[in-house]
Amino acid sequence: MLSPETPARPLSPGLATERRLAHGQPGGAALFAAALDPLVAIGMLAAITALAGQRFDGACLILALLVFAMTFPGSFARRAAPPGELALEIASGWLAVLALLALLGWASHTFSVFDPRVLGAWALATPAALFAAHYALPRALPRLLSAQGIEKTVVIAGANELGRRLAERLGELPLLGQRVVGFFDDRSRSRLDGIRDDLGTLAALPDYVRRHSIDVIYVALPMASQPRILRLLEELRDSTASIYFVPDIFVFDLIQARVDAIGELPVVAVCESPFYGVNGLLKRVSDLALAALLLAVAAPLMAAIALGVKLSSPGPVLFKQRRYGLDGREILVYKFRSMSVLDDGDVVRQATQNDARVTKFGAFLRASSLDELPQLINVLQGRMSVVGPRPHAVAHNELYRKLIRGYMIRHKVRPGITGLAQVNGFRGETDTVEKMKRRIEYDLLYLRNWSLVLDLEILLKTFVVVLRRHNAY
Repeated sequence: MLSPETPARPLSPGLATERRLAHGQPGGAALFAAALDPLVAIGMLAAITALAGQRFDGACLILALLVFAMTFPGSFARRAAPPGELALEIASGWLAVLALLALLGWASHTFSVFDPRVLGAWALATPAALFAAHYALPRALPRLLSAQGIEKTVVIAGANELGRRLAERLGELPLLGQRVVGFFDDRSRSRLDGIRDDLGTLAALPDYVRRHSIDVIYVALPMASQPRILRLLEELRDSTASIYFVPDIFVFDLIQARVDAIGELPVVAVCESPFYGVNGLLKRVSDLALAALLLAVAAPLMAAIALGVKLSSPGPVLFKQRRYGLDGREILVYKFRSMSVLDDGDVVRQATQNDARVTKFGAFLRASSLDELPQLINVLQGRMSVVGPRPHAVAHNELYRKLIRGYMIRHKVRPGITGLAQVNGFRGETDTVEKMKRRIEYDLLYLRNWSLVLDLEILLKTFVVVLRRHNAY
């Protein structure tokens, strides 16, 4: 699970951009980084099956393919984390994978195909193996690459904020096998904020590259310095070094940043939905499957709640409120009515603790979040997702979009019944602009780092939050 402190930390060039930097590098390192998690999980399945004296048959192969689909690409290239944070992240991610596999096994009645002892041992051993791989490789790999002469030497043109952050990221991604030798910059030494690895001006860079057989050059100069960049590239034409340009747009807080091409023209996405192409299909299919399953299970309970609402106070069973949905379009969101009023005008007052408008039965529904169950119908209609940024009343949107930078970016995806903000303490009333800012930070963090596993982690944590009844009123 993403750390609750993560949104408060500056995210430039952003976790998603870091991941693309790692996976976008040529060579086998990127593929190995992406495949490490599924390889470990499938390797442990094969090893435990063999130790149990059983054959790795067709059922095991199908299970291995499912695990690969759920865990690829892996998260190794993200960065080396402290042991406690690493263990928590691996455990929560693996629990989400097991939960989805259990759901598939229950729905397809295939549990009996596998030896429960093998499945149990595999479920317990895999996170331990993942922790060992994630913990040991970042520490051992740089020495191994250096000893084998595989490590590439790197210089960075531009000792600015972007260049320094790039150097930090390269240091945190050992699988790339790249060691930063130093920086070149035309600014005076007094303006470089005490950079120790200053190797000289840009004019000295081509000769240094040739004399020291530098492997990779990153150009991290501002795009406004186009003449200097073009002159530098011209002088490096007779070098064998690989050259990468790092646009300074990446110092901004980007959403799903990536480089693409339209025909022969390169384009850079600076703000895009995570549900682009195949990801959009995966998200929609998972929403339909989860909503249909949950509705089938909850149908008797929903009928009982509807009766309870009708008997507890006069008024309709369902409360319909206008919210902003995908691309900022208005949608109608359903809830079981929990109040004696049906506010949906230009001014909507959020529910507060001991709110007199909340009925006694409504208070129980709100505390247990059972009033949200009709939103599963919204999911089937295509208006909402099971997991995503929570929708706000239209009146609140019009207020906060003027006060919080990037507020409307959360509407690049369908709103969710539960979300990353809600499972990290920002559920219920947001009585200050600062609280709403923190909620939006989590929403944008979700957009940057979406995956099906993250959705499952949020769902699992939602059940815990609901049981604790934190900030529910």
